[in-house]
Amino acid sequence: MNHAEQKGPARPCYLGVELGSTRIKAVTIDARYAPASSGEYTWTSSYENGIWTYSLEEAWKGLKTALGAVDGRDAVTAAGISAMMHGYLAFDRDWNLLTPFRTWQNTTTGPAAAELTALFGFNIPQRWSIAHLYQAVLNGEPHVAEIAHITTLAGFVHYKLTGVNAIGTGEASGMFPVDSGTLDYNQRMVEQFDRLVAQDGFAWKLRDILPGVLAAGERAGTLTEEGAALLDGLLPSGIPFAPPEGDAGTGMTASNAVAARTGNVSAGTSIFSMVVLERPLERVHEEIDLVATPAGKPVAMVHCNNCTGDSNAWVSVLREAAELFGASPDPGEIYARLYRKSLEGDPDCGGIFVCNYLAGEGVTHMDAGRPMVVRYPGSRFNLANFFRAQLYAAMATLRIGMDILAEEHASADSLTGHGGLFKTPEVGQRYLSAACNAPVTCMDTAGEGGPWGMALLAAYMAERSGGEQLEDYLAEKVFAGVRRMTWKPEAEDMAGFNVFLDRYKAGLAVERAALKALKEGEE
Repeated sequence: MNHAEQKGPARPCYLGVELGSTRIKAVTIDARYAPASSGEYTWTSSYENGIWTYSLEEAWKGLKTALGAVDGRDAVTAAGISAMMHGYLAFDRDWNLLTPFRTWQNTTTGPAAAELTALFGFNIPQRWSIAHLYQAVLNGEPHVAEIAHITTLAGFVHYKLTGVNAIGTGEASGMFPVDSGTLDYNQRMVEQFDRLVAQDGFAWKLRDILPGVLAAGERAGTLTEEGAALLDGLLPSGIPFAPPEGDAGTGMTASNAVAARTGNVSAGTSIFSMVVLERPLERVHEEIDLVATPAGKPVAMVHCNNCTGDSNAWVSVLREAAELFGASPDPGEIYARLYRKSLEGDPDCGGIFVCNYLAGEGVTHMDAGRPMVVRYPGSRFNLANFFRAQLYAAMATLRIGMDILAEEHASADSLTGHGGLFKTPEVGQRYLSAACNAPVTCMDTAGEGGPWGMALLAAYMAERSGGEQLEDYLAEKVFAGVRRMTWKPEAEDMAGFNVFLDRYKAGLAVERAALKALKEGEE
C-alpha cells in the first residue's frame, strides 16, 4: 500500500475524525485505503474543580480546524467520528449540557465502580460512563434528576451531525457492559441497575438515557443540513456515517487486531492493550476491562491513564534548553533523537526510577498522580539512561496489567503497536517487546492511529458485501500488502526491564507518600 502524499483523494474517499486526548485529527483515505489528506488541531484537558475536562466549544473549534485543512472534502463518500472512550456527558431533554464533561482521566468514582462491580459480578472501571452516572447518584448531584441523555464525546458529536443518537458496539462497551451474543447492553445488568436506583425516584430508566448500539458495518445516519451548518459547510450534507467508535475500537481496526488471539497496544498520552479473547476470563479483575471490538467480539483491555504525558513535558524542557543556545529543533526530530539516544542507555536504566503519573491510575490503585524522578547516589545519570527510564515508565503499568492476563492464559500470538510511541523505528517496539515478553509488530501504518482506523470503518460500512466480517475485510483488502516488521524480545532487554519493573513497583510506595504529602492546591 502506497502511503505517499497525493495531490487529491481518488474516489471513493472516506473520512475519519478522532477527537483524541491531545489532538483532533481528520484523515481522508482513498480507494486503496491510503491516507490522502489530513488536518489536525492540538488541545489539552484542564483540571477544574477537581475534575479533568475538555470544553465542548473547543471540540467544535478543533473539529472545524482539522477538517478545514483536509483537501478534497467534496469527494467524501462516507465518514465516521471517533473520540477518546469512556467518561461522562449528561444532557437534558433539549441536549443542554448539565455538568462539565468528565473524561476518562478522572479517578473519582471509586465507590460507584466497586459497588457496581460487586452487583454485576463484572468489572466496572472508574472511567466507564455508568460508574460516573452512579457516582453522581451517590453524591446526590441535582443534575441527575434532569438527565434525558448520557453519551460519550464521539456519540455527542455524531448526534449533532446526523441526528442519530447511537454509538458503535466497541464504544458502547465502555459505557455499560455489552452482551457479545446480542451486541446490545447486557439486559440482566440493566435491570439490576434500574432496581438499584429505583428508590431515588428518577423519571428515567437506564435504557431511556443510553444511546442505541450499532455494530460495525451498519449505517448510522447521514450528515444533516443542520450538521453541515455546525461544520460551517466544510462537508456537504447527505454523507453516510458509520457508527461512532472510541479510540480503542479504532486502534484495533488500525492495527488489524479484531480477530481472536490478536492483540494491539495503543500508546500515546495513555497506553492500553487489547487482546481479543477466545474464552471468558475465569475471574473478575478490577485491573482488566472487558470490552468489545467494533464488531462485538469480547476483548480484555488493560488501560493505563499515563503513558507519554510526562516524557512530553521533559521533551519541552529539553527543547527550551536548546533554544537558550540559539537552536530551534524541529519537534518531531527532537523526539526521534531522544528516542534513539535512549538505545545507548543501560538495559536497567542505570539505577534511575521514573514515575510518570500525571493522573490517577486504576491498575495500581492510585487516585491521582505526582510525576517524579528518583535515583540512587551511585546511579549512572545521563541523558540516555534518563530517557530510557522515561520510556520504560510509559510501559511499566501496562506490564503489571498484562501479567494478570498471563495468569488467566489469555494471550495473543503477537502484539501490534501503533500510536505516537512507535513513530520512531525500533525504539518503542523494542522496549514493548521486552516489557511484555512477546513479539511486537509494527506496520507502515503504525503512526496513523485512530482517525485512519475510523476512516477504515467508514470504508467497511460503504463497501461491505453481504455478511463479510470485519476481520476478513481488513485482512484481505486493507492490510494484505502492508509492510510490517516484527521485533522479538531480547534476553538482555527483558532482564533489564524486569530490574526496572521491580524498582518501579517498590517506588510506588514513594508515589503514594508523595500523594499524601503533596496535596492539591499546595503546589
